[in-house]
Amino acid sequence: MEQVVDPDNLNRAYARVVANKGSPGVDGMRVDQLAGWVRRHKQAFIAGLLDGSYEPQPVRGADIPKPGGGTRRLGIPTVVDRLVQQAFLQVLTPILDPTFSPSSYGFRPGRSAHDALLAARKHVAEGYDVVVDIDLEKFFDRVSHDVLMNRLGRHVGDRRMLRIIGRFLRAGLMDDGVRTEREEGTPQGGPLSPLLANLMLDELDKELEARGHRFCRYADDCNIYVQSVKAGERVMASVTTFLEKRLKLRVNRQKSAVAHVSERKFLGHRLLAGGRLGIAPQSLERARERL
Repeated sequence: MEQVVDPDNLNRAYARVVANKGSPGVDGMRVDQLAGWVRRHKQAFIAGLLDGSYEPQPVRGADIPKPGGGTRRLGIPTVVDRLVQQAFLQVLTPILDPTFSPSSYGFRPGRSAHDALLAARKHVAEGYDVVVDIDLEKFFDRVSHDVLMNRLGRHVGDRRMLRIIGRFLRAGLMDDGVRTEREEGTPQGGPLSPLLANLMLDELDKELEARGHRFCRYADDCNIYVQSVKAGERVMASVTTFLEKRLKLRVNRQKSAVAHVSERKFLGHRLLAGGRLGIAPQSLERARERL
C-alpha cells in the first residue's frame, strides 16, 4: 500500500483517469472536479488507504451497445474510486502480469488483438485447424469472489489492499436509484477489472499449458486448436468440467462449439486453411459501413 500512495504513483494514476475522461459515477463528480477534491481531502484519502479503511461507493449501471447486437452492462465507478483502482493497477500489474501465460493477449502491456490473431494463424498453419471455441456465459457477472480473492492472495500479502479490493468486488450496483448487492462478479467499467479477469482465467491458461494444448485467449474469449473434431470434443468436455467445477464459471453451450476454424470467428475474423486470414461477414459489413 505504501507503493500505492507514493506521490509518483498517485500522480500517474490521476493523469490516466483524467486522460480517460469517462462519465460520472453515482456521486455525480466529473473528472474535471477530481483535482479540487484531492486538494481538499488528500490527507484523509491517503490515511484511509494506508490503514485499509477506504470504502468504495456503489457503481452506476450503464448499458452500451455491442458490435454484434444487444447491449453490454457496465458498472461505472466514481471518479475517486477510478483513481484508487488505477493506482492499484499500476502496482499490481508488474507483480501479476509476468506470471501470466504467453498465450493470453487481452488487456496486457505490449500485447494486442493483432498478436492474438498472429498466434492463432500460426497454430492453424501448423495443422491445428479444428477449434474448440469456448464462450463463457456472462463471465464478468459470474466471477466467484472467493476463487478470485484466493488467487490474488497467492501473489499479494498486504491485507489492506486485499480488504479494499474485496470491497470493490462487493460494492453494489446503483440503477435508477435502487442499489443491488453483488455477491459475485467484477463489473466491466473499472480500471482494475481487466487485470482481475486475467488473474481469474490464468488458472485456465495454466491448465491448458499443462495439458500441452495450443490456444489463444483474449480476455474471456478462448480458442483451443486441435487436429480433429473427435479430439476437440474430448477437450470441450474436459475443459467445460474444469471451468465449471474448479473456477465456478458457466460455459454457454449454445454459443460454444467444436468446428473447423473457417466456420468460427476469433476477434472478428475467420481463419482459413493454412492460416490465411479472412474477415468475418459481420466484420466486413461493418467495415463497409465505415467506408
